[in-house]
Amino acid sequence: MLSLRFIREHPDLVREGVAHKGDTAPVDEILRLDCERRELLAEVEALRARRNEVSQQIGRMKQKPPELIAEMRQLGDRIKELDARVDQVDADLNGLLLLVPNLPHPSVPVGLDDRDNIEVSRHGELPTFDFEPLPHWEIADRLGIADFERGVKVSGPRFYFLRGLGARLERAIIDWMLELHSREHGYLEVAAPYLVRRESMTGTGQLPKFEEDAYHCEVDDLFLIPTAEVPVTNLHRQEILDAGVLPLKYACYTACFRREAGAAGRDTRGMIRVHQFVKVELVKFTEPSTSYQELEKLLDDACDVLRRLAIPYRIVQMCTGDLGFSATMKFDPEAWLPGQDRYVEISSCSNFEDFQARRANIRYRPAPGAHPEFVHTLNGSALAVGRTLAAILENYQQADGSVAVPEVLRPYVGVDVIRGVR
Repeated sequence: MLSLRFIREHPDLVREGVAHKGDTAPVDEILRLDCERRELLAEVEALRARRNEVSQQIGRMKQKPPELIAEMRQLGDRIKELDARVDQVDADLNGLLLLVPNLPHPSVPVGLDDRDNIEVSRHGELPTFDFEPLPHWEIADRLGIADFERGVKVSGPRFYFLRGLGARLERAIIDWMLELHSREHGYLEVAAPYLVRRESMTGTGQLPKFEEDAYHCEVDDLFLIPTAEVPVTNLHRQEILDAGVLPLKYACYTACFRREAGAAGRDTRGMIRVHQFVKVELVKFTEPSTSYQELEKLLDDACDVLRRLAIPYRIVQMCTGDLGFSATMKFDPEAWLPGQDRYVEISSCSNFEDFQARRANIRYRPAPGAHPEFVHTLNGSALAVGRTLAAILENYQQADGSVAVPEVLRPYVGVDVIRGVR
């Protein structure tokens, strides 16, 4: 969240940043409650000073004047009343602050939506085929390595089964990505819960604003995670990290669950936009002074996966209107899908600065004994596994309907070419 002090001192900057995100925020109500809170606290302080004064007067007297006793009682009642109001205002303020989105970094291009995003670079040569390339869902169906119809039968739209070498290829992608990030890129592998408490979803910014997009287990008030970002970021919730430990770098594989409530009609076929999918997620905790350098490294770590898979990709910078609620800067690596003749997002690499850290109260000491400060948090998919599988199927498809396995994955899959279910 943004600090109350920052909103108080820069209300116009907050309004402008929120507007550039195409969002709304209760800035005026926050300022009104903040003013009321400070007035209440001033009154409480004055009343407590008067109560102390009266108490001292009474203490010096042998006879306790009834009027002073009555005043003490009235002062106590009024202080209790004001304290209750302060508690209510604090609760209301905190609830409103949770609705304010993070502000875009000043360098982020201003735009309304994804049409205003900026292509930063392209990498790799687009494949050429002497046949008409197919989309991944047709390839997978013909090879029998995925079953979309039975996925719908069992669970409904936007679910699917993987079969045989399709399931093995997905597992190979996960294992290889985790090995790459943990052994070569220096991330600590963690395995995280798939169910989290309400406080954890609030800490990373999914709640309260986007509760309708989440799968909620009402009996236990637990949420199925939309991304490993949620449990891994909250790994250090309510903690003060020791001096010298940053940056902390974690890699985590999880299943992810999203209602996709705002995505009606988009990517309804195949593996691109589904309710349950798997990802390998990278999460960083950094010092504020180095967070943007760490964002560049995070982005390169995600793109390294695509380079080693020899999948053409481009990097797109999100404009203000496509940043999302929590990010202050975001880059999306997009993989080329020849069967659809387009680039498709395969990762999002974001810097949240101290926005999530304030919500989750994650701090660090810049030096031993120093006053704690909020960390900066970053995360990125490296990569979304289902979309990576789709990109492999489309880029490595062959004229006879088979799919070559990328060289780096062959030791994990056990075959060089997928010709059907095994």
